[in-house]
Parts: sequence; structure tokens; C-alpha cells
Amino acid sequence: DQVSKDKALQSMASMSSAQIVSASVLQNKLSPPPPLPQAVFSAAPRFWSGPIPGQPGPSQDIKPFAQPAYPIQPPMPPSLASYEPLAPLPPAASAVPVWQDRTIASAKLRLLEYSAFMEVPRDAETYSKHLFVHIGQTNPSYSDPLLEAVDIRQIYDKFPEKKGGLKELYERGPQNSFFLVKFWADLNSTIQDGPGTFYGVSSQYSSAENMTITVSTKVCSFGKQVVEKVETEYARLENGRFVYRIHRSPMCEYMINFIHKLKHLPEKYMMNSVLENFTILQV
Repeated sequence: DQVSKDKALQSMASMSSAQIVSASVLQNKLSPPPPLPQAVFSAAPRFWSGPIPGQPGPSQDIKPFAQPAYPIQPPMPPSLASYEPLAPLPPAASAVPVWQDRTIASAKLRLLEYSAFMEVPRDAETYSKHLFVHIGQTNPSYSDPLLEAVDIRQIYDKFPEKKGGLKELYERGPQNSFFLVKFWADLNSTIQDGPGTFYGVSSQYSSAENMTITVSTKVCSFGKQVVEKVETEYARLENGRFVYRIHRSPMCEYMINFIHKLKHLPEKYMMNSVLENFTILQV
């Protein structure tokens, strides 16, 4: 009532600011707390109730889901003062293999090594070896960049256009199984060939499947096929993979004569000019 209000105002007028604050805090402590908002939970209903017609519903339709009981976790150990960053986790097992799109490989077959060489015997047990070409591949990682893509139309004229040529093979596909490999041929050898000299080619492939592979090697000059060699190889199981080895395959007479003529050209730029128009199509 008005009388009580007047008495309270007179009492506050004689109090300091600190006493007024203390009195208000004491009043808050003695007052009963306001009722808390209540959430009703029931184990019986197992369905989700949608918005009530005619009333605004929530902005998102969030479906409830059962929460399993988790054990109490022990406290985490204190963090170390110094640490080394962890290596990135590898992709899931269903991801693309690390070597695909980073090496000369398709989904079925991967090139491990390719070499063309010359061997000259020294005596009955030893020989000297010179590598004209060697293509070897290391084990890639997911941090390595992907191979650069090229427009295959830029090299159509370097290969035969007739049936079985590069264009027909590429259109038949799969197109992600074609690779352009550019390399230097090393003709700077001090080894003199003579009786018993061997010119050969070795290659090695691997696959997750057990199959028989047929390798066709076509030598082309100025876009025209000059010779072809076809070889068949069977799989050998090694360390959970099927490996195919074409070991010391004799080089054809055309290639041996081609190497001899290159080595006798008077200038290096002449060799490079010839090699720019020399290609090999291997299928």
C-alpha cells in the first residue's frame, strides 16, 4: 500500500549506495528462483510429430534419433611442449590407387620398367652394357602431382592413320590408358660393338588380375609404320601382384641399323632432327 511505500523510501534515503546494493543482493537471495523452462521427455513415443496446422513451425525439420549410452572417457593427458606433425592419412580403401594418374598405368596394367640396351662381351663370363633408353618408375605418394594432360590431336601425324593406328585406338578407348612418353636416347657410348654384341629390349608390367598380355610394338618414321613386333607374356604371382616380364627380347634388324646410322651422323642436330620424327606405338 502507499504507507509501506513511503516508509521504504524514507529508509532508503538514509542509506548509503553500498548499503542499497547489499540490500538488493540480499533481497535477490531470499526471493524464490523463477521457474525453469521445462522439456518433456517420454520413452513411449517413437515417431516424429510434424508442425501443428495453423501454427508457425520451426525453420528446420530436425528429426530426433536415439543416442547410445557412451562410457565416461578418462581425462585427456596433458599436451606435450613439443611435437611433430602427423603424416596425412591415406585415402579410403575405395579411393583411386596412388599410382593411377601419377604413373604410366591404367586400371588394369602398370608399366614398371622399360629399357633398350646393348651388351658387348668382354670374355666368356663378363660383358659391358650400355643403356640407350631406360624408363623406371618409383613408388609415388598422394602428395605427388598428377600427370600433365595433352591434346592427342597434336601428335596424330606422328603415328599411322590407317586401321589400328593411334586415332582409331584412342577413339575405341579406354582413353585414360594412353600415355605420351618423351625421352632422350643416349648414343654417347665408348663401347665398340663387334662379334657377339647383343641389342635387346626388356620391359616389366604388373597387374592385380591374372591374365595373358600381348604387347605390340610399332616403330614409326615420319608417321609411317616401318616394322612391328608382337610378343605374348604370362603372369607370375609375386608379393600379391601378377608380374609380367619380357626379358632380353632381341631388337629387330631395322632398329640396330637405325642406331648405327644415327651414330655416324656428323652433327648432333642431325640426330635430334631424325629423332623428332621417330616414334614408337606400343599397345
